[in-house]
Amino acid sequence: MATMRLEARPTPDEQAGDRIEVEVEEALTVFAATLEDWAAAQRPWELQLREGHESGVEVRLLYVEGEQASTLSFRLDQLEAVGDVGEELVLRFEERDGVAKLARLDAHGLHVELFHILAFT
Repeated sequence: MATMRLEARPTPDEQAGDRIEVEVEEALTVFAATLEDWAAAQRPWELQLREGHESGVEVRLLYVEGEQASTLSFRLDQLEAVGDVGEELVLRFEERDGVAKLARLDAHGLHVELFHILAFT
């Protein structure tokens, strides 16, 4: 198991801005690092990682450009794959029988596909 230092959940026991250590699977730290690196290089995007309910990691990706604002929220352990494809970040969730749910993030916003057919070559 690996650990990640995260913002604590806002509870009466925790103070705003407190950081805590959360144990996660090693593969999830790789996903988190990819998300952090990609978001840091993309001006309209911001990444927030915080302690989730019943431990774990909650992820919020925020896009703000002018009057347009979008948020994608999920648990880090819901991800099956993360792909940094240049200026696009591809997040894959719930792949079953070659069909997956995808979220694609780029400089123009958020694109969600709930029925993406994966092509394996």
